[in-house]
Amino acid sequence: MASKRTAEGAGTAGVKAARRPEVRLPPLGPWRAGELEPDGDYDGLEFVEADFAGQDGGGARFLDCAVRGCAFDETRLSHARVLDSVWSGIRGVGTDLSGATLRDVELVDPRLGGTQLHGAVLERVLIRGGKIDYLNLRTARVRDVVFEGCVLNEPDFGGARLERVEFTDCVLKGVDFTGVTMTDVDLRGVASLEIARGVERLAGAVISTGQLLDLAPVLAAGMGIRVRD
Repeated sequence: MASKRTAEGAGTAGVKAARRPEVRLPPLGPWRAGELEPDGDYDGLEFVEADFAGQDGGGARFLDCAVRGCAFDETRLSHARVLDSVWSGIRGVGTDLSGATLRDVELVDPRLGGTQLHGAVLERVLIRGGKIDYLNLRTARVRDVVFEGCVLNEPDFGGARLERVEFTDCVLKGVDFTGVTMTDVDLRGVASLEIARGVERLAGAVISTGQLLDLAPVLAAGMGIRVRD
């Protein structure tokens, strides 16, 4: 009997499907007004329309939290741990999540620019909707991550390891795949795919026939092939 996927954890064309997060939040307590604290411990809280601009929450842990409509301009969250949580409608420029861990997280309709996630670990993460400009995922470990219906403008995956990553109804503009290692990366659902660098690192990814034709000039140039009529 056929299912949405050929088997649990398996996609089509021999591509293993990403495991999506299954976040079930418990009853949440309200976040009382105040500032984030370095190494703070936030468990079972709901943050609504808070402004965390310029605050330092480096090393903090967010467990079973809902973060809704909050601002994170220049907020420091390096090495933070975000676990079993839903962040929706967040916005910010220059948010620092370098070295952070995101596990079993839903990120819905973000509006972010220059977000730093280099060296981070993302596992079972769904990023749905919204727009992220200049996302820095250099040397990150990205496993079981789904990008769905979002716009990524000039994302940098340089040196990252991508395993079981899906892009569905997304726009990827000026993406940098330099030095990337890919395993079961499904790019067929990308509505618009523009690779600025690293096209030679697509081994381990699957693309559609139409995408192959669109990428042919870039692939030829990367292989040193000259095309003349």
